[in-house]
Order: sequence, then structure tokens, then C-alpha cells
Amino acid sequence: MTMYIIIIAATLPAFVLMYYIWRRDKYQHEPVKELLKGFGWGVLAAVLAGPIEMALQMTGLSPANPQTWFGAIWEAFFGVALVEEGVKLFFLWILLRKNPFFDEHIDGVVYAVAVGMGFAAMENIGYLFSYIEQWQQLAVSRAIFSVPGHFMFAVAMGYYYSVNHFALSTRADRYKVLAMPVLLHGIFDSLLMMADVTPQIGGLLWVVFVAFCLTLPGFANNKIKALLKSDRMNQGGLFRW
Repeated sequence: MTMYIIIIAATLPAFVLMYYIWRRDKYQHEPVKELLKGFGWGVLAAVLAGPIEMALQMTGLSPANPQTWFGAIWEAFFGVALVEEGVKLFFLWILLRKNPFFDEHIDGVVYAVAVGMGFAAMENIGYLFSYIEQWQQLAVSRAIFSVPGHFMFAVAMGYYYSVNHFALSTRADRYKVLAMPVLLHGIFDSLLMMADVTPQIGGLLWVVFVAFCLTLPGFANNKIKALLKSDRMNQGGLFRW
């Protein structure tokens, strides 16, 4: 019975946020089947990211237990954020490259969130079963920070994916499809890892971490509103920026 409760606790926040973005798509909801497909790709992304991260650590390219701030930042950006966001982007591309339902600007975010929430749910399951003696506390903390974090990273990825799909995008916009989620994810993880490296100022870094997390909803909401505005202007047919 406990196993099923842990799985529910691990996956429920992801499904709630996926439902939230699906509801924000006010003009034409995406088929649930397609969202579940994206969720499944996200689960696979999490399964594949783990071995890649372990391989980087085993080869010494990414420190498993960084002892300095530089090591923590390198591990956060190169060993974690770049790997995880890169794998997510690959599966988002697989999901959308021939998807006939990808016909609105907001759809890029909806599908990116589906992939991101699949990733977050699978990652949560792994963490909760790895630390099963304290799974309740871990489930709460990850529901407050980690799962919403993956949601925000996905919004950034989906926003620039749509910009590049529907717009005459710049080279910078093309780079931002991966660069922006990696930047946000890297900062998120860097602050936590640096707090572990220097526990004497860990409390201060936690304050900075929480302040950073509080800025992310506003960032994400602005991106979502911009895409919805474009779709509202396009109610007569497909409009390319």
C-alpha cells in the first residue's frame, strides 16, 4: 500500500501542473492522448539522463561530489542541466516534428510541459524510493521546488520552440531553445549545490535560492501570456510572427 502512496505523491504534482497548462490553452485544447505521449517521452528522458550523468561522473568530466563553488557550478550546468534539458529537448522534437496538433503558439509550451512533467514525475519516483525512510518530507519539498522548477524550465523551452517554429526567428532565439532552460536549471541547481559545499553560509544561499524560485512564476506567466496573445490575434487562421 505504501508503494502506491509514494508513487501517487511523486506523480500528482506533475499531473496537476500538466492539467494547469492544458487549461491555460483556452482556444484549442490539445488531445489528452498527445499529452500522455509527451509525458511518456519525458519519463524515457529521465531514464536516459541518469546513465549519461553517471558516465560524465565516472569519466571525471563532471564531479560527483563537488568540493568547491566552481565544481558545484560546473556540475550543476554541465553535469545536470545541460544533460537533462538536452534530453528533454530531443524528445520534445520527436513529439512535435510531425505533430498535426502543433498549430498554435501556446502548444509549444503545453507539449514541453508534458515532457517536463514526465521527467519530473520519474525523477521524483527515483528520489522518493531512494530515500524511503523520509519520503514524506522529500515529497513535500520536491512538490514545492523541484517539480515547479521543471515546469518553469519547460515553459522557457516551449516558448522558444514556438518562436522558432512560427516566427522568423533570430540565431539567438534558436540558441535559447536550449540555452534558456539550461540557464534556469543551472542556477537552480548551482545554488543548492553551493549550499552543500559551504554549509556555513548555506542559510544565506537558501534565501537566494527561494528568492530565485519566486521570480520564476512571473517569468513563466509572461511567456505564456505572450503566446496566448499571439493565438488570440490568430483566430482567423495560422499566423506566423
